[in-house]
Amino acid sequence: MSYQSVLKPDLFKNQCFIVTGGGSGIGRCVAHELSSLGAHVVITGRTQAKLDRVSEEIRNDGGSVSSASFDIRDEVAVTQAIANIITEHPVIHGLVNNAGGQFPAPLELISAKGFEAVVRSNLLGGFLMAREVYKHSMQKHGGAIINITADNLNGMPAMGHSGAARAGMENLTKTCAWEWGFFGVRVNAVAPGWVASSGFDTYDPQFQTLIKGVKDHVPLKRLAFEAEISAAICFLLSPGGAFINGHTLRIDGGSSLGSAPAIWPLPEGPAANSSPFNGFHRAELPAMLRDSENE
Repeated sequence: MSYQSVLKPDLFKNQCFIVTGGGSGIGRCVAHELSSLGAHVVITGRTQAKLDRVSEEIRNDGGSVSSASFDIRDEVAVTQAIANIITEHPVIHGLVNNAGGQFPAPLELISAKGFEAVVRSNLLGGFLMAREVYKHSMQKHGGAIINITADNLNGMPAMGHSGAARAGMENLTKTCAWEWGFFGVRVNAVAPGWVASSGFDTYDPQFQTLIKGVKDHVPLKRLAFEAEISAAICFLLSPGGAFINGHTLRIDGGSSLGSAPAIWPLPEGPAANSSPFNGFHRAELPAMLRDSENE
């Protein structure tokens, strides 16, 4: 079985894309979909073993992939990594700024060091990647950049550091779109809601218990699959998104529309007509959700 993309075959043939955080989660899924559509994908991350695993998967599926291990928070490392990639692939058609991370904590318990670490992962790193790819390829050849943020429209309780960083990335997206649009560079953001991804398994048991109930606060009464996020990203990278610039697309099942559940409580049980899309043939449900996947 191969990736079941909703986009046409060979859409990205002879094109090169960089996907940060490509060793797991949404980044892994995006890398698979892009490669299935004919692209060469450069996946990056801090752990080479994860990149090797995904690279092997993509090659086994008949795709073209290479990898680069470095920390996007390190300016020198980013500069050198992009220089190396450009040597092999002079034209970068698209960058997916997916890498990031956070930890759950109330604001009063977040140290300055912890806050800064999350901001560097979710804002500074994306800026450095976009800047270098723009300077060394896209300013001359054009291209598309997709920044992955989060469902922070009404704040992010228990993850205030991440919400602040993601809000910064959303604003940076608009500035990049304005400054670089003249050069044929489109910059957009995608804000996923709750996605059944491997990142869930990194949280402590108490927070995992809370996550299992978040679907009850989504109008569609379910979590998203990684493929539903990837489909939107690949569309924005495609010619179909040629006049979309500086926009943030929220893929959250409508959860960001509500602010006071007590005023408009959602009915009990699953939504009547919400059918998920999962075209990713190698999708792996987070371990914490496997026991309740049929609930």
